[in-house]
Amino acid sequence: MDSIFHEKQEGSLCAQHCLNNLLQGEYFTPVDLSSIAHQLDEEERMRMAEGGMASEEYRTFLQVISNALSVWGLELILFNSREYQSLMINPINEKAFICNYKEHWFTIRKLGQQWFNLNSLLTGPELISDTYLALFLAQLQQEVTEQLIS
Repeated sequence: MDSIFHEKQEGSLCAQHCLNNLLQGEYFTPVDLSSIAHQLDEEERMRMAEGGMASEEYRTFLQVISNALSVWGLELILFNSREYQSLMINPINEKAFICNYKEHWFTIRKLGQQWFNLNSLLTGPELISDTYLALFLAQLQQEVTEQLIS
């Protein structure tokens, strides 16, 4: 396997690092993501002008990340969504996960036959086992649910 691309945290650019670590290269800059966010703002303004309902916060990092991935023909499906649950997919059979924990975005990615935590706050890629992947995702989902409740 070639070397693993791991972009480390700079400032508050975790969405950029998350995407670049997922795609394994320097594909997105802050300007690129800002442009996507601006486009989402424009679309929201047009909907509001047409009498559509305004959302409290339309332009979220999740929407920016989703739009950024669509440039590469990739689709973001929320792990806890009905769509994902109905597919009954074993997480081990996926290729990657974009995670958010305490307002920080990071990537868990399968490279070759192994899983890696490519969190930009780590000093480098962290190898994780298939068993740990399932436990990690379950724990993350539980903690996020607890954050929403409290």
